[in-house]
Amino acid sequence: MGLLDNIRKPADVKALPPEALDELCREIREFLVASLSEQGGHLASNLGAVELTVALHRVYDTARDRLVFDVGHQCYTHKILTGRMYGFAGFRDLGGMAGFPKPAESVHDAFVAGHASNSVSVALGMARARTALGADYDVAALIGDGALNGGMAFEGLSDAGKSGEPLVVVLNDNGMSINEGVGGLAEMLGRMRTRVEYIQFKKWYRSSVIPHMRLLSGALSRGKRWLKERIITENIFDDLGFEYIGPIDGHDIRKVENAIRWAKEYRAPVLVHVITKKGKGYPPAEKAPEAFHGVGAFDAKSGVPKYTGEDFSSVFGRALTEIAGEDKTVAAITAAMKEGTGLIGFQETYPDRFFDVGIAEEHACAMAAGMAAQGLKPVFAVYSTFLQRCYDMLIHDVALMGLHVVFGVDRAGIVGRDGATHQGAFDVAYLSSVPGMKIYAPSNFEELRSMLRKAVLEDTGPVAVRYPRGGEGLWKADTSDETAHVVMQGTDVTIAAYGTQINEAIMAARMLRGANVQAEVVKINVLSPLDAEPVLESVRKTGALLVAEEACAAGCVGEKLLAAAEQAGVCLKQARLVNLGDGILEHGAPLDLLRKTGLDNGSLAKTVMEMLHGKNEA
Repeated sequence: MGLLDNIRKPADVKALPPEALDELCREIREFLVASLSEQGGHLASNLGAVELTVALHRVYDTARDRLVFDVGHQCYTHKILTGRMYGFAGFRDLGGMAGFPKPAESVHDAFVAGHASNSVSVALGMARARTALGADYDVAALIGDGALNGGMAFEGLSDAGKSGEPLVVVLNDNGMSINEGVGGLAEMLGRMRTRVEYIQFKKWYRSSVIPHMRLLSGALSRGKRWLKERIITENIFDDLGFEYIGPIDGHDIRKVENAIRWAKEYRAPVLVHVITKKGKGYPPAEKAPEAFHGVGAFDAKSGVPKYTGEDFSSVFGRALTEIAGEDKTVAAITAAMKEGTGLIGFQETYPDRFFDVGIAEEHACAMAAGMAAQGLKPVFAVYSTFLQRCYDMLIHDVALMGLHVVFGVDRAGIVGRDGATHQGAFDVAYLSSVPGMKIYAPSNFEELRSMLRKAVLEDTGPVAVRYPRGGEGLWKADTSDETAHVVMQGTDVTIAAYGTQINEAIMAARMLRGANVQAEVVKINVLSPLDAEPVLESVRKTGALLVAEEACAAGCVGEKLLAAAEQAGVCLKQARLVNLGDGILEHGAPLDLLRKTGLDNGSLAKTVMEMLHGKNEA
């Protein structure tokens, strides 16, 4: 029986002798590779943070103390050590264990995490609440060097460093976010990784000199500053008010534990700089950590994915590269997601027109506005859930001047197993509120190519092309020249949908044919400005409308269609809006989530039967 079999709670980790910890870490890595090869998930980031997480649990009591993860995709070892190893059997399935920290799942999860750069701000808020309420617990934030690139991280660091609050920030520095680190901050951290002399001197100074030479403290402090300036010429964390410790080998668990314990006992803002290797202990992930950031099922021995195929992201990347070959003013922007958004080929072909700004979506959006103001055609490829950060920039920096910035909105609609923090539920609502924004919703690969071409080369002002994760379905025709298209004729009910949701609508209409219900299916191609007339023309014939969309209810297309029908005086005997409700949708396989929300073809057919006949079977 291995050590891991006996770990049921953090106290079991604390009880292990130091000489057993390396073996525990080895077993955790073996477990992660075996589990994720079946279930998928975030592998490389978790393999790199094993020793660091074990050390944190040997220092803190996470049931009482607050450990705040940044992004949270590196929390798997934390879940294992807090009694949730069993949860990996149904990991990220509907009703199963989440892939990110989730307070509703465990008292050991301090805060929901799925987006980058907020951990220091959240942790400082918890520390200030502790002080205000006279409570007794410790607070630590775990942030990666990629997340540190985000502006919000520095807002938090600036306030936290001067706050005087006892708070530990652990910087997990692997030289990467998802792809390799970029920008001046990455270069600064690279220089700091080689500067260990200063911390060695500081430890000696605190333990040996200060207790015996208080009278000379002023002179010694000046001497320490002099030595620091000679050894470390650039340390932003000291300047922000943190006591800086590091860099430390993040895979030497004893050193990491000692540093974190010292930082906790210092009772002031402390930053512990830990160097780790993403993908540590699994050769395929060490060689290509970006490929093992988020994985589906793969062969554990070779690392080769079990399932491969074309998806919307790869089609987008190739199409944009072709367009850039025709127009030298086209540029591509990503916020640390060049692989996820399909832009690796663009980077290789046009490196001078490719810009990876790191995890800094707001900066990317404002930079795109600057590019557009000076004659370029910037295309910002970004996940729907991360574009949420840019709402101010969308209005203030892009829309007010009517600048031609194109947004490739990836992972729109139901994403699946990454859960509530990653579902693309809100982009229809917030993008349609941006003045002058045009929104395309392609339903297949060919429409994506055509609509992207229109967006970049023909349209003016802000334009978004939203597309889902994964591949296309049964609808393959290109109807991009129309604002909407009647896919199937019918007389009893109108079913309106867009994007790949049209496939479920078509299948539902086919099922209804068997129940002698003739459904007319209308596919909407342009969501904003919305041309409601093709749908209203159908409704004038059928008298009933069902709108199916993978979007939150507030601000959805269905609301706009009902308003348009009312204003046009169109009589509706029955109307139903089927969508993602408040948009907070848990993790699970996409098909399971479609069923849960009533957006799969069978549920849509049942809803139509209830509308028309009060029956619940088609």
